[in-house]
Amino acid sequence: MFRFTNKNIVITGGGSGIGKASAMLFAKQHGTVYIVDVNEEAAHQAVYEIKEKGGDAFARIVDVTMQQDVVDAFSQINSIDVLVNCAGISHIGKADTTTEKDFDRIFNVNVKGVYNCLYAAIPLMKHEDGGVILNLASVVSSVGIPERFAYSMSKGAIYAMTLSVAKDYIHENIRCNCISPGRVHTPFVDNYLAKNYPGKEKEMYEKLAKTQPIGRMATPDEIAYLILYLCSDEAAFITGSDYPIDGGFIKLNN
Repeated sequence: MFRFTNKNIVITGGGSGIGKASAMLFAKQHGTVYIVDVNEEAAHQAVYEIKEKGGDAFARIVDVTMQQDVVDAFSQINSIDVLVNCAGISHIGKADTTTEKDFDRIFNVNVKGVYNCLYAAIPLMKHEDGGVILNLASVVSSVGIPERFAYSMSKGAIYAMTLSVAKDYIHENIRCNCISPGRVHTPFVDNYLAKNYPGKEKEMYEKLAKTQPIGRMATPDEIAYLILYLCSDEAAFITGSDYPIDGGFIKLNN
């Protein structure tokens, strides 16, 4: 079950966090993984780790905000069976404290970046008679979280784009779903705590972890398993859906 033999898997943001965990897992299940990341060192390190374990992987150093660069990179890959849109950035701020520059930055990476990848990948999938797209939304697509104005905007857009793509290409054998993680322990969390709470990292980590009803943050691997399932042939009847993976955050915090 859950084999990806002879399938090309493109993962944006595959050099770290959830993207890297997903890349490792797809490779373990015999997929050929293409790690698309703006961070050259992280991308090549992920490829190295995959190959060390006997997997098949390649790096593509691409800024997803640049459409022609994305189109060129995807065209070189040529055949794409699975696209996982994992690349994204976060931001802390309310509507009146978010600068125009920060708003544009979040939009360009989290929204336009996904659009650019969809724009480049869907024609290739249509040519190959189908494919699977998995987008990373968030619990903020469904519930309000303090001081996440721009980030919430971007993830709400991901949810809406997922539904639109699923509807538009359902008869061309292209499935499109998204997942909505709660807090996940990634390098972003550690860097955020180190920057904003120096000397109190452990205390603040525990505080953030306990906002999940289950009492802890998710690991990237736990998120990757759901991504793998939704992109597998075993999930062939699933499209146009969002799957919370949030330790009970959306339903049990009310």
